[in-house]
Amino acid sequence: MQYTEIMVRYGELSTKGKNRKSFIDRLGFNTRESLHSFSKLVIKANRDRMHIQLNGEDSTAVMKRLKQVFGIQNFSPSVKVKRDVELVKQKAVEMIKEQFEEGATFKINTRRSDHDFELDTNEMNDLLGGYVLDNIPGIKVQMKKPDITLRVEIRSNGIFLSSKTINGAGGLPVGTAGKGMLMLSGGIDSPVAGYLAMKRGVAIEMVHFFSPPYTSEQALNKAKELTSKLAPFVGSIKFIQVPFTEIQETVKHDVPSGYLMTVQRRFMLRLATLIAKKREGLAIFNGEALGQVASQTLESMVAINDVTTLPVLRPVVSMDKNEIIEIAQEIDTFDLSIMPFEDCCTIFAPPAPKTRPRLDKARLYEARLDVDGLIERAMAGIKITEIKSDQKFLAETSDSFAELL
Repeated sequence: MQYTEIMVRYGELSTKGKNRKSFIDRLGFNTRESLHSFSKLVIKANRDRMHIQLNGEDSTAVMKRLKQVFGIQNFSPSVKVKRDVELVKQKAVEMIKEQFEEGATFKINTRRSDHDFELDTNEMNDLLGGYVLDNIPGIKVQMKKPDITLRVEIRSNGIFLSSKTINGAGGLPVGTAGKGMLMLSGGIDSPVAGYLAMKRGVAIEMVHFFSPPYTSEQALNKAKELTSKLAPFVGSIKFIQVPFTEIQETVKHDVPSGYLMTVQRRFMLRLATLIAKKREGLAIFNGEALGQVASQTLESMVAINDVTTLPVLRPVVSMDKNEIIEIAQEIDTFDLSIMPFEDCCTIFAPPAPKTRPRLDKARLYEARLDVDGLIERAMAGIKITEIKSDQKFLAETSDSFAELL
């Protein structure tokens, strides 16, 4: 079927009252950003629905991307027909035949925004329903839970027919709940945490710590490509890479082995906080799940959170690993996350990290270090790039990855 338009229905936006317009405007902006590579589209975000005119673009490719835009409840690809009843009848039969299987049931659901049209909704339902019954042998009418629902929308510029409803991503438009910094490693959990934050309307910027020469260019590119996997949900995401080599070397040299991980993560959280304040972020997100590793016990969280007053939010905190993996597979980050490139969270890992570090000891060991100088030099070396959904970063390193297998 050669579709001409996609009609988008909003999700939770219907509950937003006086703020509804700002939510719809943001959803329209995010949709345009996510579909930026389809240059012929015309997107109109109206109060009740959004209409995406395809103008010859590939509807299958557009819908694949549209399914990832938060704030959309569902959408229907539709065909525009002239305001001619005979043409509408023919197209109705064609669309239903495309989905019809022996014994299937159907109903017609007409909506009329143009009240000057010659037929009202009941008359249109009866006319089209009778024509379908006459021209598709074996089909039956069923008003409750039919197999096929043909939706007919009568507007001043034409009549639009659709017979498929595709679920969207749900949630809230990204950006309507403020901005946060996501501490992105190369693992499974943090991209899932970012996905869940965006689903609740948070615009995220990635903060990634890298430690050359201990971490490779491939590891950095892996983090960028993970960002690219999440970009379709909003269009583009800022990627902030923070040099961490000097801090890690200093901590390893001057801090007892058991507290190495705790002090290292306190530095990470300090840096993420400074970046958030500089870039108007309201919170820090990470992929910590309670009890999963030594640094993710409640005692560790207390010792690490001590360095910031910003909220530190953990969307996957109560999830089992299998639950996190299931989401990672759904959003297509899992296979990338398990590629064996070292990141700075795994290098210099002590053999026996403290699972219940004491806050007073963490502060004591840290007092031996030039904390302000280390932080200042790391902040001076950050690099910010914008990553879009169609960007690739690991293509050029596939040969290098193959050698690791």
